[in-house]
Amino acid sequence: MTTLSSPAEANAKLEREVAQLMVSALNLEVAPESIQADSELYGDGLGLDSIDILEIALVVSKQYGIQMKTEGEDNFAIFKSLRSLSAYIAEKRTK
Repeated sequence: MTTLSSPAEANAKLEREVAQLMVSALNLEVAPESIQADSELYGDGLGLDSIDILEIALVVSKQYGIQMKTEGEDNFAIFKSLRSLSAYIAEKRTK
């Protein structure tokens, strides 16, 4: 018998998966589980820059079948944190 996971469990699982994807894609020297879901990805949070965000967008597009625009007006909100990026992926993914 399979157990259905709650939306919160599914979100947490996707956040861990996306954190691992970011660490792998950017060769970050942090453990994926150490990335806090609500920490800023830019600046003082994880310390990513615009090139890092572009690389993440490319990997996310490939992994989840999401078309992301480099000049999208929602990009700052999407890439604000691991949680916001994961929520966007959960909403838009095709894979």
